[in-house]
Amino acid sequence: MAEADGLDLVEISPNVEPPVCKILDLGKLKYQTQKKTAEARKKQKIIEIKEIKMRPNIDTHDYQVKMKAIQRFFDDGDKVKVTLKFRGREMAHMELGMKLLHQVRDDTQLIAKVEAEPKLEGRQMMMVLAPR
Repeated sequence: MAEADGLDLVEISPNVEPPVCKILDLGKLKYQTQKKTAEARKKQKIIEIKEIKMRPNIDTHDYQVKMKAIQRFFDDGDKVKVTLKFRGREMAHMELGMKLLHQVRDDTQLIAKVEAEPKLEGRQMMMVLAPR
């Protein structure tokens, strides 16, 4: 019947009893499945990790500017990695850095959740936040 119509006999479900087959154009079927996968790929949101760098003795206005940037990143649906760099004698006052990261966490509590707690790696302390 398929040859008479100039179409192909396509096996849809080979594992059922009896196997399910359809008479259709195989080239058209391949094209439609390719279009569906391309459309699904286009609609996917790729989550990026944006980084905000701070210093432990950041001024209040500079802190507010950084917080606006973090808010903008969360609105776009991205994760934010907050990095605190210590230089010289600042290494003796780790509690200031920890206090600043806790302040960031508290200020973004309504719009973000902590994905990675603050931790020290060498001369920098980092924390990862994800949007709610």
